[in-house]
Amino acid sequence: MPEEQKPEEAQSPGPAPVPHTPPPVQQAPATPPAAAATPPAAPAKPTAKPAAPAPPPPPPVWEGDLPSALKDEFGERVAEFIAYQGQPSFVAPADAAHAVIESLRKIHEFDYLVDITAVHWPKREAAFDIIYVLYSFSRNQRIRLKIRVKEGERPRSSVDLYPTANWLEREVYDMFGVEFDGHPDLRRILMPDEWTGFPLRKDRTILDMDNRWVQENLGIESGQ
Repeated sequence: MPEEQKPEEAQSPGPAPVPHTPPPVQQAPATPPAAAATPPAAPAKPTAKPAAPAPPPPPPVWEGDLPSALKDEFGERVAEFIAYQGQPSFVAPADAAHAVIESLRKIHEFDYLVDITAVHWPKREAAFDIIYVLYSFSRNQRIRLKIRVKEGERPRSSVDLYPTANWLEREVYDMFGVEFDGHPDLRRILMPDEWTGFPLRKDRTILDMDNRWVQENLGIESGQ
């Protein structure tokens, strides 16, 4: 008997194929609407000029027995009694300076002439301030007397009242060219005798020195 043919076993189906999904198409971002043109900025307004600083307050008035006594003695010939930074000072005309200093020396006991110095104001008619600094041991007080002199004006020397005025007046002459009438030995004290000009005048710069003297005596072209 012929062999009985076995029925073919049914083959199990494989996994179902996965359908192919195409990648999503990326869309270009939407173009934003064009912004409205920004108008040009208005020009900046000029900055206001800052206010000028307030002027300094005037110095306090110097009051007391000494200013009163000097006013009684010399009247309007003494003025501008102030106490700037605690330093009493006043002003007198050049032709009254010797009498005022003599009164301070003999009556008010200002027995020490500390210094005589000067300031040059080239644009002013009275181009020089001469400042006398005096001290009283009995009062324990230092004061300043200022006089104003013109170019060529010769205030009276104070050597007869204070021997130390000899060297102090020579220094003012040496540095500023102010001569003192009646000085017993008015000549240079710091600069060489042959030096030309006066170093502390403001109408000459430090470069405008006596290069002739420097060349002849120091053997160099310039002191600068």
